[in-house]
Amino acid sequence: MAIARPILGLISMILLAGGIVLTFFIVLSGAHIYKTPVNLVYFLQADTAGISGGNSQLHNPARWTYFSICGADGSHNANCGPVHAAQSFNPAHNFGTQTGVPSAFIGTSKWFYLSRFAWVFYIIALFFAVIAFFLSIFALCARLGSYLTGLTTGFALFFQTLAAALMTAWTVEGRNVFRANGQTARLGTYAYGFTWATMACYLLATIFFCVGGSVGKNESTSYQKKSYFGRKRSTRSRGSFVDNESQRRVKDEYD
Repeated sequence: MAIARPILGLISMILLAGGIVLTFFIVLSGAHIYKTPVNLVYFLQADTAGISGGNSQLHNPARWTYFSICGADGSHNANCGPVHAAQSFNPAHNFGTQTGVPSAFIGTSKWFYLSRFAWVFYIIALFFAVIAFFLSIFALCARLGSYLTGLTTGFALFFQTLAAALMTAWTVEGRNVFRANGQTARLGTYAYGFTWATMACYLLATIFFCVGGSVGKNESTSYQKKSYFGRKRSTRSRGSFVDNESQRRVKDEYD
């Protein structure tokens, strides 16, 4: 069973690497990288034809990505606006106007905080995933390394789950608000797929790392017990031999 640990460790490393790559596709969206699949990733697309003033005319429909608000060229992002770290979802502020913006988006910070914390959790999850990937080298050869890497991957899973939940919350509710206002809106298929697939990768990697740490534990314990009792039996055998020799000498003297 000792060979199972490096196999499970290798599988976990592949899953971790896959999750990290998918997250990079997400966080690079809107960064004026017009290459597939990065230019396919957006969280929410909405029709802005009824919104006037400000800079709304630059994007119709508008796509909220990780770094900026982009337009659409078929299925691809196009004409992305200025890059902002962790671009928030706040239509009235994003477009610089309240004219034509659904009233649910005005006078509230709900959408700003939902989207902003989602972005932050993406980065925190990525940070722990990268750390876990480097630690996973030790998981190939030691049980302690497997457990430690599994714990670190578990942190990545926790924050990725928070990011996925918050992203789903603001995009679904935002889509519904736009539709209720008579504006077409839809969710970003690739952003959703990459986000939840990353969470699944981290979950499986965490499980496999922990299982890899437990592999061989019973065998090691059994071996230690066997060695302990073997030594006791050996000691008794040597003691019995000495006792027999002493008894034989005493018998010879009396004879």
